[in-house]
Amino acid sequence: MPFEKGKSGNPLGRKREKKVRTALEMVLAEGGEDLKSLRAIWKGIIRKAVEDEDLACAKEVFDRHDGKVPQAIVGDDDEDSINVLTRIERVIVKAKD
Repeated sequence: MPFEKGKSGNPLGRKREKKVRTALEMVLAEGGEDLKSLRAIWKGIIRKAVEDEDLACAKEVFDRHDGKVPQAIVGDDDEDSINVLTRIERVIVKAKD
């Protein structure tokens, strides 16, 4: 069956490889029980964030729990901030008799 003109045969695109995730899963699998290893890691990160007041650990916990804070798109010293221009155009077409 040929592809329809103007329509992608793979609209979602190729899936990205998650090399770090795959490597982490392999290391955790070596330890036997994945869930216990993951819990131990997170307990250590949370302990370090609370007891040692480690900001990097605290940031990781918040980013994973609440999601990363969206960053504003702004310009720099040489360029203005980004402006979005919206144009609405009304076209009147006369119907043929």
